[in-house]
Amino acid sequence: MSITELLPIVTGGLVVLLLLLLVAVIRKLSNLGEQVADAGDPAALIRLDTRLTDMGAQADRREAAIRDEFRANRDEISKAVANLAEQIRRMGAEANQAQTDFRDKLDQKMAELRTENSAKLEEMRKTVDEKLQTTLERRLSESFKTVSERLEAVHAGLGEMQKLATGVGDLKRVLTNVKSRGTFGEVQLELLIHDFLTPDQFLANFDCGKRSGGERVEFGIKVPGTAQDVFLPVDAKFPTEDYERLLAAVEVGDKDAIDAAGTAIERAIRRFAKDIADKYINPPYTTDWAILFVPTEGLYAEVLRRPGLFEALQRDLKVTVAGPTNFQVLLSTFRMQFKQVALAERASEVWQVLGAVKGEFERYGEQVGALTKSLSAAQNHVEKLDVRRRQMLRALKGVETLEEGQAAALLGSHDENE
Repeated sequence: MSITELLPIVTGGLVVLLLLLLVAVIRKLSNLGEQVADAGDPAALIRLDTRLTDMGAQADRREAAIRDEFRANRDEISKAVANLAEQIRRMGAEANQAQTDFRDKLDQKMAELRTENSAKLEEMRKTVDEKLQTTLERRLSESFKTVSERLEAVHAGLGEMQKLATGVGDLKRVLTNVKSRGTFGEVQLELLIHDFLTPDQFLANFDCGKRSGGERVEFGIKVPGTAQDVFLPVDAKFPTEDYERLLAAVEVGDKDAIDAAGTAIERAIRRFAKDIADKYINPPYTTDWAILFVPTEGLYAEVLRRPGLFEALQRDLKVTVAGPTNFQVLLSTFRMQFKQVALAERASEVWQVLGAVKGEFERYGEQVGALTKSLSAAQNHVEKLDVRRRQMLRALKGVETLEEGQAAALLGSHDENE
């Protein structure tokens, strides 16, 4: 509570005290007046005057004492207020000093913290720089090592490319020969067939059954799921010269040469397809269509690029052109069909076994029925025997039972007599 709030409270208390004293004096005077009015004699008046004089003196003394006390209280309050003000001033000064000290200490701590953080950041920067430098040097070393290894591999590859170029030249010379290029297509076709089919699913140099020329196709693939053996004729063809002319024309960008080489390839493919259709398609020994296998995807793409060539060969000659990729798909389809046929054959065998098991199960049921009847009859006999036993026990109810030893001796003597 502040000094300004304390002074009105003290002053109000003193005023209230004075008012209470005045009220008490007035009440005493009123009582004396009533006594005087009741007495009405001079002696009483003299006593009353004396009492009034004494009361006046007492009142003056009390007033003086109250004033002195009020003055003393006021002086004490002034001193207390002065002391309180001095304490408040001193506390304010101490608070200001403490705030100043705290601010100084805070500034000092902040300065120390900034200095410490700067030192740590500098240390971290140095550490990061060292690690980055080390990592960079290691990475650069590894990169240079990898580049060196790759360069060595490139040099080795260049050597291999030179060897491969020599081999390509040899292959080109081989493919120039008609017989050799035919062998190239046959070898690739044989590898694909051996990879996908088992030996009992195809025949090499298959006889198509034509009596006139006894022509044999390179491979005959057995058609799965037929009542008698039917084979799909497959023959490999490769128009090497025309295809090489096409590649050379494409490389130099000669449109006329490209068109001429493409037309030559189309004529060669039509000639190959007609030859296959005339020689190898012979139902019912073969299917009513055949496969013309070309050993490169580029040649197969050229056949597909020629407008209407692929469809015309299928429609007019019943010959389908196949490259290495889609021929593998065809072989995969044949292999799946062979598996399905084998599963169907095994399913029929399993069905027969189930039929035999069914007959045996029926006979087993008959035996179980007969056994059930026998058990029922035996149970009936047991029940009848139990009824007899109870009847005999009821008949022998009055007979006294012998001890076990006497009964055994008696029954034993009967048995010996018998």
